[in-house]
Amino acid sequence: MINLPENKKIILFDGVCNLCDASVQFIIKNDKNDVFRFVAIQSELGQQIINYLKIDISKTDSIILYEPKVAYYFKAEAALRIAKELKSWHTVLYYFNFIPNWLKNSIYDFIAKNRYKWYGKKEACMIPTPELKAKFLQ
Repeated sequence: MINLPENKKIILFDGVCNLCDASVQFIIKNDKNDVFRFVAIQSELGQQIINYLKIDISKTDSIILYEPKVAYYFKAEAALRIAKELKSWHTVLYYFNFIPNWLKNSIYDFIAKNRYKWYGKKEACMIPTPELKAKFLQ
């Protein structure tokens, strides 16, 4: 497997989704402890990580949280674990983890299914500014 930072949590995101792009920008702004690194699912590295983890991308195509040598999470679980790490009021969202997975993921799937229709889609993944480049692994 490629050499990934073991002390960072890696967020794989849909690089052409406007909602996902806005979410990444929000996470970067509120990641005061520098916990996260980002990789577009569509990128070569994103595909390598997905293949390494043996994730069936047909079951999740918008967000995956990978904690190297620990575990990976997707859908609502990933979103709530990310929120837990942010230094903003969004940390409280993690406490919704008591809701059954089938319900959380149903809501998540509804939003994910409609994200392009509601928020639009880019022709290509975003290119980070020089200041943000260190936050992206590829």
